[in-house]
Amino acid sequence: MNERFLQLSDVAEILNISSSQTYALVRSGELPAIKIGGRGQWRVERTELEAYIQRAYEQTRAFVVANPLGRGDALLDENRLSG
Repeated sequence: MNERFLQLSDVAEILNISSSQTYALVRSGELPAIKIGGRGQWRVERTELEAYIQRAYEQTRAFVVANPLGRGDALLDENRLSG
C-alpha cells in the first residue's frame, strides 16, 4: 500500500541521499514536511516529495539551458579526467 506520509529515512532511500541531507532539505524548507507526535518526528507527504522532484528537474533544465556544454568544454572535461 502506498503510504501518504514517508519517514525521512524513506525519503533518503528514494532520493539515494543521506539521512542528514534529507533532514537539511526539510529544515531549510526546500522539502516541505510536518513534525508530529510527542517526540516530534518528521513526515514528508508523498505528493510533496513528488513536487520537490519536479522542481529539481525544472531547476536542472534551466541550469542546462543557461550553461550549455559546448563541444570544446566536453573535450576539456575529458582531458581533465584522463590526465
